[in-house]
Amino acid sequence: MARILILNPPFMDDFVRSARWAARSRGRVQRHPDYLLVATAVLEAAGHDLRFIDGAALNLKPADIREAADAFRPDMAVLHTTTPSIYSDISLARSIKERSGAFTVLVGNHVSAEPDDSFRIAAGAVDRIVRGEYDFILRELADRPDDMSIAGISFTGDGGVVHNPLPPPLDVDELPFPAWRHVRPEWYRDAGKLYPFLTLLSGRGCFARCTFCQDPQLMVGHRLRMRRPELVVDEIAHDLSLFPGLREIMFETDTFVASRPHVAGVCEEILRRGIRIAWSCNARVDMDLELLPLMRRAGCRMLMAGFEFGTQAALDAVRKGVTLEQSEAFARRARELGFIVHGCFMVGAPGETRESALQTIAFAKRLPLDTIQISGICVYPGTEMYRWAVENGFLVPQDWTEWISADGEQVTLLSYPQLSKSEIDELIDRGLREFYLRPRQLLRMLTAVRSWGDVRRKAYGAWSYLRYNLERLRGRRRP
Repeated sequence: MARILILNPPFMDDFVRSARWAARSRGRVQRHPDYLLVATAVLEAAGHDLRFIDGAALNLKPADIREAADAFRPDMAVLHTTTPSIYSDISLARSIKERSGAFTVLVGNHVSAEPDDSFRIAAGAVDRIVRGEYDFILRELADRPDDMSIAGISFTGDGGVVHNPLPPPLDVDELPFPAWRHVRPEWYRDAGKLYPFLTLLSGRGCFARCTFCQDPQLMVGHRLRMRRPELVVDEIAHDLSLFPGLREIMFETDTFVASRPHVAGVCEEILRRGIRIAWSCNARVDMDLELLPLMRRAGCRMLMAGFEFGTQAALDAVRKGVTLEQSEAFARRARELGFIVHGCFMVGAPGETRESALQTIAFAKRLPLDTIQISGICVYPGTEMYRWAVENGFLVPQDWTEWISADGEQVTLLSYPQLSKSEIDELIDRGLREFYLRPRQLLRMLTAVRSWGDVRRKAYGAWSYLRYNLERLRGRRRP
């Protein structure tokens, strides 16, 4: 039995590691480390002694982690990594290794995309990198740390860095529920979700080929693997038994609605068992709209959809695989059935111009949406979009730390001859202002308030966004 420290490392205050864009979000959201907690549960089931620390959610400092590691004396330390935090993550791994002699392992999107560079930065501080899905690979490493034949690992050898082939995609029905006992739901906030809430992954993989999306290209692949509906609803019941005060479950599955049998099975099982809890999910606009009434009856409250752009040319440029007509039909039908709809939009597709970006803003305002987010398109290492941007000289950052601002905020990563970085920034701010400051939109948000909890959520979201703008304004005024 090994003593294993699993670390969601701290970086900057309010830094969100588990989001699709690792940064401080404008709404100061903090997301659950669900993938890491599944791996934690796998290791616990194998009999290992686990200590899990969510340094990101608790805004801990490196000294706090060093103190905890000194007390625990781990045999193995597993650290989650992101692109902007990679130097800090490796620094923590080095400190833990020097103080405890622990076998150090890095996981996550960044090291899966850039294992060679990560070993270069580590300079001996890291023993193994696990690329892709790490749940069962970590179990093998814990049992046999000296085994160089384990699939999916990378390590340094005499001839440089060695990369073992990845294993086949794992069977998602074999995964345990996340080891939620190590965290508290109250640590995680999102103004759009009922508080407190938990996330749930009902499957892995995404059939879509979006050039910018990192997880399918690096972590979970393009083959859709959905858990049996009975297991999914078992997990909901388990979560409610652990935390009876939960008010919402968020299906963080990238493509929850992609499989009609999966969605129908989950909804029917919820109804059959009489489980009463609100839930939300990610959705594609090309989903089978006939599923929506059943989802509504089963308790689905909110749909978070990637509309992305308001021109077909931009959608096609990133291979989103949907049409503007599908976006409009989805939004209309969801509104008719009483769903809250959150729309995700971007600026900066290949070929984007000021005029096309303004069309996206106008499209977002035209759709019957409750809330939106707008960002510059995020290009992360390991994605097709990243390679394209580097090859064409459109990528702004010259170092991993430049994937966020000095204050940890999201930043625009691309600059085109026809649309500069500063113009993209201005368009993002303009889009958010024009959407939210319309009298009709303000009235819609006010009339959506149904409880004191809604008031607190909306106030938190408004204050977070105001804080973001004040901090940004102060940053512009600095000499």
